[in-house]
Amino acid sequence: MKLHLNGRELTVDEALAEKRLIEYLREELDLTGAKNACDIGACGACTILIDDEPLKICLKRVKDVAGHRLLTIEGLAEPDGTLHPLQQAFVDAGAIQCGFCTPGMVLTAHAFLRKNPTPTREQIRTAIGHNLCRCTGYQQIIDAIAAAAVAYRDRETANGLVSPPS
Repeated sequence: MKLHLNGRELTVDEALAEKRLIEYLREELDLTGAKNACDIGACGACTILIDDEPLKICLKRVKDVAGHRLLTIEGLAEPDGTLHPLQQAFVDAGAIQCGFCTPGMVLTAHAFLRKNPTPTREQIRTAIGHNLCRCTGYQQIIDAIAAAAVAYRDRETANGLVSPPS
């Protein structure tokens, strides 16, 4: 069975096909960014991206994502360790307190911003509504995502992917 994880193709032993994906990532691959919190798909701490869409993986088996593209928080930063602009925005805005929800929040926001480069604060609030945070009150998280939206647009403009705003 093949997985496409963080830009690499992995061959997974068939004996692990029934293992919960969250356990496979954490225990077999030592990718501990996604957290196992509620076990019912409610909190979002286990969120990763599957084919560029946020998915809570605590209820998924390894076999459920075979052949799909997976991105964990560990795959978002640059190979040299430089933080992705969204990760840096979370740091700069003080949106990381205990950090437990942060990987799921960041990946959910990343998928959202790729589809909606000019979000309102209300759209941001709605986009992260399925990810729970018990520490921040969400204001710093929304600030971080709003700041990252500007960084995303600036980066795409610099790369010639979009025209600068007039």
